[in-house]
Amino acid sequence: MTDAAPAGPPDAAAVRAAVAAGQERLRALLPGLTDPAVREPSALPGWSRAHVLSHIEGIGLAMARQARAALHGELVEPYDGGFPARTAAIEEGARRGAAELRAAVGAALDEASAAWAAVGPGDWSRPVRYRDGDLRGALLCWWRELAVHTADARLGPGPAQWPRELCHHLLEYLAPRAPEGVRLVLVPVDQGTAHAEGTARPVREYGPAGAPVVTVRGPLTALTAWLAGREPDAPPAADRAGAAGPLPELRPWP
Repeated sequence: MTDAAPAGPPDAAAVRAAVAAGQERLRALLPGLTDPAVREPSALPGWSRAHVLSHIEGIGLAMARQARAALHGELVEPYDGGFPARTAAIEEGARRGAAELRAAVGAALDEASAAWAAVGPGDWSRPVRYRDGDLRGALLCWWRELAVHTADARLGPGPAQWPRELCHHLLEYLAPRAPEGVRLVLVPVDQGTAHAEGTARPVREYGPAGAPVVTVRGPLTALTAWLAGREPDAPPAADRAGAAGPLPELRPWP
């Protein structure tokens, strides 16, 4: 297996299976949550584990709502009240104790499981209000949010355990984070990525062809974690014209 980018978008049925596995993984971790544990810091600055869990609850319900509405031919906002209401709900939800959080997140996972199970093979192109996209896009949102924020909560697999399929999706989705004014070239150094000429090929390239090149090398999961603004287990290394230098500054999350 190599880290070459896949030829097309991820298959919706395969993504749904990955989502189901991620939901069950998180569900299995919930019984161990205690009141002290939910107050501990998460991997996100300024957020406790309770904040992250409250966000997982909210985004899970929001994307399930998109699925329910789309199957009825309706368009609804992911959150009543928009982004301000989402932010307020996270802050309010983070005040709950472990028992309330366990129940709320478990209920959100139940709703997400039921909502996505109801989507048939011909439904993925149904329109949704989320980013004026379709059901497939809403499912992809839930896939990345569930995986990334479970890692942020320091409850389950961290970025080093993210599957290749998720990494490739995140590298595509996070293209708008690539720094301005350069051509960013990401080169994976995982075992099995060397080719006949003895070098590893880029997994992604961003930016105009004529711009100064910044090459960033590291394991595929580390490259993905860095582009996602997360702390990789093995920090990637950057160079410009063969000279080592600092990692370039990334733009905001899209």
